[in-house]
Amino acid sequence: MTPRSRENLARVVDKSLGHLTTATIARMEQTLPWFSELDAEHRSWIGSVAHGGISGFIRWLRGAHDQESMAAEVFGVAPRALARVVSLQQTVAMVRTTIEVVESNIDDLFGPDDRDTVRSAISLYAREVAFAAADVYARAAEARGAWDARLEALVADAVLRGEIDEDVRSRAAAMGWTARGDVAVVVGHPPRTTSGGAPDNVIDDVHRAARGGGLVAICSVQGDRLVVILGDVDDLHKAAASVCGQFGPGPVVIGPRVGDLLGAGRSARSAIAGLRAATGWAGAPRPVRADDLLVERSLSGDGHARHTLVHDVYLPLRTGEAPLLATVSAYVEGGSSIEGAARGLFVHPNTVRYRLRKARDLTGLDASRPRDAYTLQVAITLGRLLAPGVAPITVAASPPIEL
Repeated sequence: MTPRSRENLARVVDKSLGHLTTATIARMEQTLPWFSELDAEHRSWIGSVAHGGISGFIRWLRGAHDQESMAAEVFGVAPRALARVVSLQQTVAMVRTTIEVVESNIDDLFGPDDRDTVRSAISLYAREVAFAAADVYARAAEARGAWDARLEALVADAVLRGEIDEDVRSRAAAMGWTARGDVAVVVGHPPRTTSGGAPDNVIDDVHRAARGGGLVAICSVQGDRLVVILGDVDDLHKAAASVCGQFGPGPVVIGPRVGDLLGAGRSARSAIAGLRAATGWAGAPRPVRADDLLVERSLSGDGHARHTLVHDVYLPLRTGEAPLLATVSAYVEGGSSIEGAARGLFVHPNTVRYRLRKARDLTGLDASRPRDAYTLQVAITLGRLLAPGVAPITVAASPPIEL
């Protein structure tokens, strides 16, 4: 085809541009069920896209083969919001319908000598338009993904700072947070690439793992920390285990469950304090609950952990049956010996066993287990130091301990 003949063919199509656009919209209304469900504004934008598509074909006939300018010609007239209303599959159906309308009018517009040439040009043009549509949607998805990642990081940061309000919850909902159940925060170290940075796909991997566990997640890499906020948590250990494999080497700590995202700051504070202190427990499981690290947290300066140990362990022992605190103290401070504690208290060993069982029922800690005995000993020490109005405890002939 010579340049002059291309110009002549383009001129023929240009004269029928209005008719072809009207016929295309009518065909869409007849064959595309979703088209009639759109509001008037979006239908008008699609009409503009159809008009741009046919105009683009005219430019194609005239020799304009640049794909980037083609995308601007066909899709640049529509607002970006249209990409969220009309899917890529629906856009392909629109392009196909437009091409079919132009092809169906070839016999009326061109003579026998030109029809095959125009049909061949339409086939090539349709392929290029399909590539241009895919590029438009890919760019939109990339931009939306970058925005969602920034929004997700902002929500995670607000949780860590304890600045959750309705605005933050609205942002979380905008990025797909649909949790209706309890929430918990998991923290650890991100995996590292050979260059020392976190992998680009770590956030996607966390989301995929959370969905596999029936959870929703918000996550962010913050320096040397990977923070994951999990929603719809029924079982803490199961929830943490579902995403644990996405963390790098080192401890993984899960904070306590809270009722909703507004309370997630409490879970985050406990989890982060636990991560700082986790190295103090060499045999800590992975993942480990922040509440199981109360001793290490209290020793590392966590005032909340100290408060919890005093009020959940020491005070129940002190306010329970009179000998409980003295018995547990004698047992854990005397080498965890039933007989040694019995001799120091001048009671039968079975009495010590009975009191230790009562203490276990009150605190949930079994003094016969080394880890629980360690927790009890630290809790009693903190209680003596911090709890006001505590009477000194006398064990055998030991002198009173003053606060």
